[in-house]
Amino acid sequence: MKVFVTGGSGYLGTHICRRLKARRFEVDSLSRREGFDIRKSGNLGFLSRYDAVVHLAAHLDKNPGAADSCFAVNAQGTLNILKKLRRGQIFLFASTKDVYGKHTLRRSRVSEKCPTDFTGQGAYEWSKLIAEKYVQYYAQRLNLRSAILRLSTTYAPLTEGNRGSFINFFARAVRHGIPIILKARGRQVRDLLHVNDLADAMERCLRAEISGEIFNVGGGPDNVTTLAGLVDLLASLIGKDPALQKISEKETGQMRYVTDIRKIERTLNWTPRIKLLKGLKTIL
Repeated sequence: MKVFVTGGSGYLGTHICRRLKARRFEVDSLSRREGFDIRKSGNLGFLSRYDAVVHLAAHLDKNPGAADSCFAVNAQGTLNILKKLRRGQIFLFASTKDVYGKHTLRRSRVSEKCPTDFTGQGAYEWSKLIAEKYVQYYAQRLNLRSAILRLSTTYAPLTEGNRGSFINFFARAVRHGIPIILKARGRQVRDLLHVNDLADAMERCLRAEISGEIFNVGGGPDNVTTLAGLVDLLASLIGKDPALQKISEKETGQMRYVTDIRKIERTLNWTPRIKLLKGLKTIL
């Protein structure tokens, strides 16, 4: 199967490409340095030659000043890609848990039935949700074998040119004594997903006869931690005391998010295999 991965040189994309190649997929990717820009629809026609497109490229910036870039890349960029696809192709779209906003707060586990209507989400979250709607429309119009993956907090070892996630920052900060300041006294709850488990989920989507699916993909209940607990765990693995400050400032984003992974377990027989402790060791 010939697969094109957008964002293939990014933080997660580098690992996704490597894993798919190891599983005998023929994988291509281009960077912006090589003239690939999803904001410009004129240079995307070659995508129709592939069996599948895995769309990871995104502008991840929740600063209000980044709104135009979020909509240009995440929404319009996704639409530009979809318009260049041919009937019957496979299309995987990496979305985010953040589309659920604060509806997640009182849910022990968040399923795909969780509402996505407005609870204060910003341009990043809305741009991803708009992109999801484009995917659903073109999946019907072009008979695409599509899947939308709403990812929880996903982490990976650092690669050249990629700064990583807040988890990588926490590890670096603990190692070098850099202060870590946690709002809400670090009580925010997250389930963490290792990039290799994400790659496995994507492979199963590529091989399965599915269409029009939305899956919540995360570490699930077995890989849950508070942010303060995550810092403590990293500190124990590194063997240094963290320069940690817990403040009472309110969390403006999701206070609690734990993925309900039962749908993807049923449909694709997928479950995360890399437990949190083992996974964190890979980023140190």
